[in-house]
Amino acid sequence: MMPARMYDLTALKAPVEQTPVVCRDLVSAQDFSPEETKSLFELSHIIKHRPADFRGALAGKQLVLFFEKASLRTRLTFEAGMASLGGTSLFMDQTRSLLGEREPVRDIARNVERWVDAVVLRTFAHSTIVEMAHHTCIPVINALSDLEHPCQAFADFFTLEEKFGDLSQIHMAYVGDGNNVAHSLMLAAAALGTSISIATPEGYAPDAEIVATAKRIGRTTGAFIEITHDAVKAVTGANAIYTDVWTSMGQEAEAAARTAIFTPYQVNEQLFSHAAPHAVFMHCLPAHRGEEVTASVIDSPRSIVFDQAENRMHIQKAILLLLLGSGMRTSPPRSNHA
Repeated sequence: MMPARMYDLTALKAPVEQTPVVCRDLVSAQDFSPEETKSLFELSHIIKHRPADFRGALAGKQLVLFFEKASLRTRLTFEAGMASLGGTSLFMDQTRSLLGEREPVRDIARNVERWVDAVVLRTFAHSTIVEMAHHTCIPVINALSDLEHPCQAFADFFTLEEKFGDLSQIHMAYVGDGNNVAHSLMLAAAALGTSISIATPEGYAPDAEIVATAKRIGRTTGAFIEITHDAVKAVTGANAIYTDVWTSMGQEAEAAARTAIFTPYQVNEQLFSHAAPHAVFMHCLPAHRGEEVTASVIDSPRSIVFDQAENRMHIQKAILLLLLGSGMRTSPPRSNHA
């Protein structure tokens, strides 16, 4: 039998006392102040053009991704982005068993905070993300919920800034369902001083509380927030026209009824003719050609949908750096949506 090995522990350093920090989350687009949102964009520009400068920035950090919904862009951009920063990603497929079904979300939260450095969630219920953030001491990032899609919205306006420059001079028109994407676009537009018009059918307008919050923020930044049922009014003179699918995951039973209701809100050549001559088309993808947008629009040179998709990775790398590697993990204004 081999003799037990003896270890000299005297060389180990005593633990260094650290000042406790308050964890920051990205549950809602409003969790980043207007100043922080602008800083996020500045960092994203640097990361995109000088990626080598950030290799190893998150070395040793581990990220867990809990996904209740299928994903292409969200999963790959987070995993590729984390890897390029030197960190590791762990993927948990929750498409067959939603978070909270096997054990309470609060128990999951208290477990994962002992193993990893941050949590990314793509869920149906927004309350799942709120509960996870409430019960864990590590950053929680909303990668999509039924109420918001903040990473997408930040990437979208970052793309517009690349295209047009000063976002305070931009008018975005969103046409379609007043859904999670519309909510985060409004909040991001408000923070950035961008004007946005949301055109939806009656009964499908955005959440009234989020509209009120966006307008309140907009009064301090100069953003104009408009809610209408008139698609032509919304897109007239717009620099960008944005749409999303009419039926989101989990709403499949409503597909036929929604198609009949939303058909007048299709983004086609006729609707696009009311926008500014230089206007671009935007979509968070996946798109259903022939439904919310025609192939002639999404496949035209004015479409920037793949630029948006690329920028998801750059903006999310900046989010990870800010939440895991900077003084942004202090004094958080927690969003009120549950």
